[in-house]
Amino acid sequence: MIAVEDRLAVVEAVARALAEDIGTGDVTSQWVLPPELGGRGHFLVKEAGVIAGLEVAAEVFRQVDPEVSWRTLIPDGSAVGPGDVVAEVAGRAQSLLSAERVALNFLQRMSGIASLARRYVEAVQGTRAIILDTRKTVPGLRVLDKLAVRIGGAANHRFGLFDMVLIKDNHIAAAGSIRAAVERARAHNRARLPIEVEVTNLDQLAEALSLGVDRILLDNMDLETMRRAVDYVDGRVELEASGGITLENVAEVAATGVTHISVGALTHSVKALDISLELET
Repeated sequence: MIAVEDRLAVVEAVARALAEDIGTGDVTSQWVLPPELGGRGHFLVKEAGVIAGLEVAAEVFRQVDPEVSWRTLIPDGSAVGPGDVVAEVAGRAQSLLSAERVALNFLQRMSGIASLARRYVEAVQGTRAIILDTRKTVPGLRVLDKLAVRIGGAANHRFGLFDMVLIKDNHIAAAGSIRAAVERARAHNRARLPIEVEVTNLDQLAEALSLGVDRILLDNMDLETMRRAVDYVDGRVELEASGGITLENVAEVAATGVTHISVGALTHSVKALDISLELET
């Protein structure tokens, strides 16, 4: 279910995508198909994964033609495999063909993200590590990318630059020190946003810990240094591992005892899940 606060962004994203694709009109469908011709279709999964984005795909058809009927057969978040039919549509054939590509673009991308997120979550089962996404999303589609991450079972990091303070290496260099950067942020933080500090070594870790920040990000640390960081912190603050995380090494990273692991690959280079819309008139 799309959250109320996300629904407007979904509607707007769909409207932009349709304006981009249909423009002044789907000339092929309008010129080739009789307007009264009806049709129906089903969304067919062709590989194993996690389905996500069905409500977004349904919104595409709704905006193209409110008279198109939509029926979800397998809900978002479900594991699917080749041959599974996740939804059905019926209505004017012109409308179905005009909506097809945009609906599939959203559905395939979101399902690809959810599928990869699920694999990361399963890889760290048995540890306390929470898999997080990043801001490495498609411009204009962050709400959908992060929704897909949640559907896959992972969690969202900050949405943007406005809802969390994340002091990184460039901020520290410009401010002069971690302490200076944190103190300046706190002087303006009337909303009491959480403050996270990125560190690259154990000396920086000690400085950040002494300042009582909410979370410390261990940037591109090797496994042994991460283990030492976890031992040193001893549960006094959340620790997030970031940088170079893959499916091959995420279990080892989680085993160090960090509380969070952020994975840019969840959204920046995801492979779309193979899904087609099979139509008949």
